Amino acid sequence: MFKLFKNFGKKDIAVMLICIILIVLQVWLELKMPDYMSEITVLVQTEGSQMSDILANGGYMMACAFGSLVSAIIVGYLVANLAATLSMKIRKKLFTKVENLAMNEVKRFSTSSLITRTTNDITQIQMLVAMGLQMAIKAPITAVWAVTKILNKSWQWSAITGVGVLILMAVIIAIMFVVVPKFKIVQKLTDKLNGVTRENLTGIRVVRAFNAEEYQENKFEKANKDLTNQQMFNQKAFALLSPVMYLVMYFLTLSIYYVGAHLINDANFAEKITLFGNMVVFSSYAMQVIMAFLMLAMIFMMYPRAQVSAKRINEVLDTDITIKDGKIDKDTNNIKGEVEFKNVSFKYPDADDYVLENISFKANKGETVAFIGSTGSGKSTLINLVPRFYDSTSGEVLVDGINIKEYKQEFLHTKLGYVSQKAVIFNDTVANNISYGDNGKGKISEEKIKKAIEVAQAKEFVEKMEDGYNTDMAEGGTNVSGGQKQRLSIARAIARDPEIYIFDDTFSALDYKTDSILRKALKDYTKNATILIVAQRIGTIMNADKIVVLDEGKIVGIGKHKELLQKCDVYRQIALSQLTKEELDAEK
Repeated sequence: MFKLFKNFGKKDIAVMLICIILIVLQVWLELKMPDYMSEITVLVQTEGSQMSDILANGGYMMACAFGSLVSAIIVGYLVANLAATLSMKIRKKLFTKVENLAMNEVKRFSTSSLITRTTNDITQIQMLVAMGLQMAIKAPITAVWAVTKILNKSWQWSAITGVGVLILMAVIIAIMFVVVPKFKIVQKLTDKLNGVTRENLTGIRVVRAFNAEEYQENKFEKANKDLTNQQMFNQKAFALLSPVMYLVMYFLTLSIYYVGAHLINDANFAEKITLFGNMVVFSSYAMQVIMAFLMLAMIFMMYPRAQVSAKRINEVLDTDITIKDGKIDKDTNNIKGEVEFKNVSFKYPDADDYVLENISFKANKGETVAFIGSTGSGKSTLINLVPRFYDSTSGEVLVDGINIKEYKQEFLHTKLGYVSQKAVIFNDTVANNISYGDNGKGKISEEKIKKAIEVAQAKEFVEKMEDGYNTDMAEGGTNVSGGQKQRLSIARAIARDPEIYIFDDTFSALDYKTDSILRKALKDYTKNATILIVAQRIGTIMNADKIVVLDEGKIVGIGKHKELLQKCDVYRQIALSQLTKEELDAEK
C-alpha cells in the first residue's frame, strides 16, 4: 500500500499538510461547542442571568458549527482531488507497465484480471484515500482531545465510556476477523465475472450460432451468484456494526444520565448546577470519543480491502520485465532489411519442451521468405521472435547484422511492418487506423494512406463507406467483414514503409482471387523490402524466394517450391493436401 503512496508528489504532500491543519481546526471547533453548551446550561439555571449572555454563547456555537462545516467542505474537496490524482497516476503507471510486459509476462495475468486491477482495484485505493485520509487524521485527534476534556470529570462516567468503547472495539475486531479474508475472494470473483462477460461478448457469434445462450447465461449466473453471495455475506457482517454502534451510543448516554442523576441527587445544592453542566458536556464528549473510535473502525474495515487491491496492483508493477531495451537507436551500418537466425532455440517459460530447435536461415534484402508447416510446428512462434514479443532461449536473431537484443525496442519496431494472424482494428476512423503505424507522430500523409489502402485492395469498399476514409470503425472492426479487416491491417503495415514486412498467416482470411491480386500489388510496391510470411496455403507462398519448412519445431527443408516438391516429404504432403497430383506433376 505504502509503495503506491510514493506516487504522491511534493505538491500533494503540501496539500495534505493544509488538510491536517484544517482538520485540527475542525476538531477544535467541534469540541468547543460542548463548552458553550455547558455555559448556556449553567446560565439558564442561574438566577439573574442575562438573555444576551445566553444568545452570545449560542452565537459562538453557531459560529463554531459554521466554521467546522466550511473546514469540512474544503478538506473534502482537497482530499477528493488528492485521491483522484493518485488514482490517475497509478492507472497510467499500470497501463504503461502492461504495455511494456513481454507476452509470457502478460499471460501470467488474464485479460479480465488486468482490467479489474486497472479499474476496480484502483477505485478501492481511491476510496481509501478519499475517505480514509480524513478519518485517519481526524479520529485520533478527536479521541485524544475529547479524552483530555473529560478527564477528572467523574471516574464513574469515564468507566462507563471505557466499557462502551471496549464493547464497540470487540465487535469491530470480530467482524474484521471474519470478513477481511473474504476481500481477496471478492476480487478474484470479480475477475471471474469480468472474464465470463468478456468471453461472451467476444464470442457472441459462436454463442448464437450454436444456440449456447442458455449455457452462457448459466455460466454467468454462477459467477454472478458466487460474487453476490460473497458480497452479501460481507455486507451483512458489516451491517451488524450499525445497530451495535447505536446501542452503545444510546446506552452510554442513558448510563451517563442515570449515574449523573444519582450524583446530582447526592450532591449539595451548590454543586448540583455544576454537576448538571458537566454531565451534559461529558455526554457530548463521550459521543465524540465513540465516533472517533467508529471512524478508526471504518478505516480498519476499508484498509484490508484496499490492501488486497494494492497487492494485486503491485504484483503487476513489480513484475520484472524480461525483455530489456538495448542501446542502439540508429543505424550503425549499411545493411538494410536483412534478417538472420543463428542456431535459435526457444521454449516458453516453465515449459520442459522446446517449441523451436536449432533454427538457422537468412533473409536478404528484397527477398520473400515463407514459413510453412503443420499446426503446432512453431511457425508463428518463430516469426514472433523478430519483433521481440519473446526472446530466444538460445542462439541469435539478427536484424541488419545486429542482434535484436542490442536495439532499443522502439527503434527495432520502426524497421518492421507487422500484421498479426488476427486482424486488429481500433475504435477510430479508417484513416487513423492506417496511420496508426506512425506511432502518433503524424508522419504518414493522406496520399500515403490512400496508396496503402489501394495496394491492400481495400480502396473499393473503403470509398463506398458513408464517410469514406473518415468512417468510424467499431472496436474490433465489427462493422466490416473478416477479409476487409485483414486488408486494413495490411494497409497499416504498408503505410509505414518498413524495411521488413512480417505477415503472420495474414492472407488466410482472404479469398484466392484477392490473395493473388494483393500479393502481386504488394510485390510491386515493396520491391526493396524483405518479406517474412507465415502461411497455410501453398498458393500463397509458391513464388517465394525461399521457403522454410517446419515440423515439430525443426527445419526439415529450405528451398524454392519446385526444389521442395522433390526433396522434402513434409512439404510434398502439405502440397498434396491442397493441390491435385496432376497440378504437382505440372509444377515439377
